[in-house]
This record gives sequence, C-alpha cells and structure tokens, in this order.
Amino acid sequence: MFSENGIFAPRRWAALWADRDLFVDAFLVTLQVAVLALAVALALGVVFGLFSTSKARVLRAVSRVYVEFFQNTPLVLQALFMYYGLVMAGVRLSKVTIGVISVGLYHGAYISEVVRAGIQSISKGQSEAAASQGFTHVQAMRLIILPQTIRVILPPLANQVVNLIKNTSVLAMIAGGDLMYRSNAWASNGTLSYGPAYLVCGVLYFILCFPLTVLARRYEERLRQREMQSGTALEGGGAE
Repeated sequence: MFSENGIFAPRRWAALWADRDLFVDAFLVTLQVAVLALAVALALGVVFGLFSTSKARVLRAVSRVYVEFFQNTPLVLQALFMYYGLVMAGVRLSKVTIGVISVGLYHGAYISEVVRAGIQSISKGQSEAAASQGFTHVQAMRLIILPQTIRVILPPLANQVVNLIKNTSVLAMIAGGDLMYRSNAWASNGTLSYGPAYLVCGVLYFILCFPLTVLARRYEERLRQREMQSGTALEGGGAE
C-alpha cells in the first residue's frame, strides 16, 4: 500500500501537495455552493412548510406536489435535467448556479417536511389562545408558533444541513469544480493517485459535516434533559 507503486505511495502524496491549491479552490467552491444552497433550501422549506399547514387547500396541494416531486426523484437526475434542459431552452447559467439551485430545491422539500412536523408538534392550544387574544393566523405563526418550532426542528435541520453539504458532490456530474469533481479529475489526469485524492476529499467533507453532527446531537440531548426535568417537576407538583 505504501510501496513505490502503492495506492498511498509517498510520490503520490508529494504530487498532491504540489497541487494543493487545486484542492483548496475546490473546497471553497463546495463551501460556497453549500452556503448558498442552504439559503435557498431554508427559504423554500419555511414557505412550503407553512403552506403544508395552511388552512387553504390549494396551498397544501401546492406544497404536497413540490415535496413529492423532489423527494421521489434522484438529485442527480434533477441536476442533469437542469444542466442540459436549460441549455436547450437557451438559458445559460454557471455550473455553480445550477448546483445551488438543484441542491437548494431538493433539500427545500426535505426541510419543508421538517418545518411541517415542527409546527404540528406545537399544541393546538397555542393557536387557539392566540386567536382568542385577537391574533391573526399570520401573527400567531410569526410571534408564537414559529419561535417554538425553531427549538424543536434544530436537530433534524442540522441533519439536513449535513446531507446538503454531502450532496453538493452532485456538481461532479456536470464538472462543477467542486471537491468531488476536482479530486476525481486530478487523480485521473495522469497521476492515478486516487488514494490520496479521495482520502483528502473525504477528510475535508468530514471537517465540514462532523462538527454539525456533534452540535445537533448535543442539542438534542439537552432538549431531552429539559423535557425530563420538566416532566419530573410536573410530577412533583402533582404529588403535592
């Protein structure tokens, strides 16, 4: 493995180090796509999450169509369709823009389901109490329901962010200059140093994703402890 012609031979690592700027640039492209796609996904997720809990049947139907379509078709197919379809329609966008839109649309569907579940987890008594105080539906959502929903949905939302970061690798299918594409292209371009390239690629993805996973797990544990303490306090009060 570490011999002269091994997959992790020292000469392969030396070649990678010499071209390290390529991997730095690719890492920055991946980070850029992830941040912009997350902004798109959050905006769509909140909007369609609210649609799915709306009293208007049309809005619920629109949300359902959006969610079912993007959840039940592959992200790779969506990105390729957008890449080739837009060109055939005479619309030319950069590969990074196509990556942002396709990943954002895809994960917006999943985040909308997270938002919907979070809203539905809040007791209906909250909405009824707001209505009795003269709040409109929009005011109740903005001032009462959504602030409580945010605390509930943070752990699953963090998981969606991790998945979004990993799914930016779909840009490799359209030569988008991301981390996955650059690693594969560099290793294939005469060096055949797939071992170091893919290992470094994996480590860089890990650096982005692992802290979010840990934070989500710790926050979820903290919420669980608060719920247990609240339950204990209620039981203690009832016993008195």
